[in-house]
Amino acid sequence: MTAIIPGPEGNLESGYASLSEDFFARVAPTPVAAPRLLRWNKALGDELGFSAAWAEGATGLGTLAGNRRLANVEPIAMAYAGHQFGNWNPSLGDGRAIQIGEVSDPTGTRRGIQLKGAGPTPFSRRGDGRAAIGPVLREYVLSEAMHAMGIPTTRALAMVTTGESVYRERAEPGAILTRVARGFVRVGTFEYFAAHRDTEAVRSLADYVIAHRYPEAASEANPYLALLNEVVSSQADLIGRWMLVGFIHGVMNTDNMSIFGETIDYGPCAFLDEYDPAKVFSSIDQNGRYAYNQQPGIGLWNLTRFAETLVPLLGDDQEAGVEIANNSLGAYAEKFQTAYYLGLCRKLGFAESNERNRQLAGELLEIMADQKADFTLTFRGLSELGKGEPSGEQGARSLFADPAAFDAWANGYGDRLNEEGLDEGIRLTRMRGVNPRFIPRNHRVQEAITALVDREDEGPLEALLTVTATPFEDPAGHTNCANYAEYAKPPQPNEVVHQTFCGT
Repeated sequence: MTAIIPGPEGNLESGYASLSEDFFARVAPTPVAAPRLLRWNKALGDELGFSAAWAEGATGLGTLAGNRRLANVEPIAMAYAGHQFGNWNPSLGDGRAIQIGEVSDPTGTRRGIQLKGAGPTPFSRRGDGRAAIGPVLREYVLSEAMHAMGIPTTRALAMVTTGESVYRERAEPGAILTRVARGFVRVGTFEYFAAHRDTEAVRSLADYVIAHRYPEAASEANPYLALLNEVVSSQADLIGRWMLVGFIHGVMNTDNMSIFGETIDYGPCAFLDEYDPAKVFSSIDQNGRYAYNQQPGIGLWNLTRFAETLVPLLGDDQEAGVEIANNSLGAYAEKFQTAYYLGLCRKLGFAESNERNRQLAGELLEIMADQKADFTLTFRGLSELGKGEPSGEQGARSLFADPAAFDAWANGYGDRLNEEGLDEGIRLTRMRGVNPRFIPRNHRVQEAITALVDREDEGPLEALLTVTATPFEDPAGHTNCANYAEYAKPPQPNEVVHQTFCGT
C-alpha cells in the first residue's frame, strides 16, 4: 500500500480523469526498492512550482519513484489504440506510463505529469511496465535538447533509478522518467473510440482537447473543423522543425502522435550525422517506413486517420463530413512546405524563401547526400563563413569528400547573398541562431548510457546535458571549452551508432 501524503504538489488536479471511466484505468504506480534521484530539471521544476528541495526530500523522491501517492488526485493510465507500422492494433494504452495529475503553470497552461516506467497497468499486455536506464536517459537528453532548440516537445522533469533490474536483452538498471506535456492525448486515443463507433466519446474527447489546448476553436462556427485545422497546422510545423535539425523520430505510429503538436514518445529516435535522406536508425523499422525523408508523408497519413475519427462531427452526414475533412487535409502539404522551406532558407541566411533560394538549398542537400557531409556541421559551418567563401579545415568545405563540389555550389551561394545585400554580421548572427553547433549525437548518448550502466560514471551525461542545453553557443561559451568542443564533432568510424532501440 502506497502512502498518501500532502505536500507542495497539492496544486495538482485530476484533469483528464474527470472524463468517464472509458477513457482510462485507475492504477497506482508500483513501489520500487531503492529509489535515487539521478537528475532533477530545476528550471522546469521551478516553472511548475516544484522545488529542488521537494524533489530531493523523501516526499518528492517517493512521488517521483511511485512509492508515494498524491493526496488529492488518483493516478491513471490512458486508453488508446493505434496504427503501428501501418497495422491496426485496437487495444494499446499506457502500458508503462501512469499520469499522476495535471498542473497549471504561471501562464495558465495546463500540463500533464506522467511517470514512465512506473510499473504494470491494465494495458501492459503482459509487459512488466518498467523502463531500463538507457531509454530513460535517451528520452531525458533528447527531449530537453529539442526544447533548447525551440521544438515543441514533452519535457523531462526527473530521472530516478529504482535499485531494481529490468530484463530486456540482459539485466539492466531500472529507472523512471517523469515527463511533462500539454497533454498525452494521441491520434490513437481518438481511434480507440472511433473504432467502437462511440461518437459521443469522440465528441467528449474533442471537447476536452479544445477546452484545454485549442480554446479559440470553441467560438468557431464548426469547432471540430477548427480543431482539425489546428492539429494539421501544428503537425506540419512540428515535422518541418524535425527535418531542419536532422531529427528522426523512428516510430511514428498513430499512438505516438500527440494531438497537442508536441514531440512525444522518444524511443528509437536519433539525429543524423552524415546527411542521408533515407536514413533509418530504429532496429524495428525494417522497411524504412519512418525514415528521415518519409516523415512528412507519414505525418499526413497519421492526420488522415485522425480526420477519419472526426468525420461524424464535421458535417450533417457522412459525405459532407468526408468532404470537409479532405479539404482540411489538403492544406497539409502547403503548410509543411512553407514551414520547411522557410526554415531551410533561414538556415542558409537568405532573406526570404523564393524559388531561387529554395533551388540553392536543394542543390546543397543533394551535394551533402552525395558527399556524405555532416548535416549539423555543414549548416553551422556556413554560418561562420563570409559570403559563402570556402574556409579552412574547420569550415563547411572540409566536410565534403570532394571539396570542389562544394566550391562550385558556394560560388553561386555567395553570388546570391551579394544580390540580397543583407548585412553580413546580421546574417551570420541569424544563422547561428537557427543552426545548432551541439546536438545529442548518437554516439555521445550511447557513451553516456555505457558510462552510467557499466561504471556509474555520470560525467559524460553531465557534459552532454550541458552542451545541448545551449545548442547554438560556440564551445568558448562553455566553461571547459576544450572538452565541450569535442561534443560538436561527428563520430569516428568506430563510434558510429547504426541502430537504436525503443527499450520496451
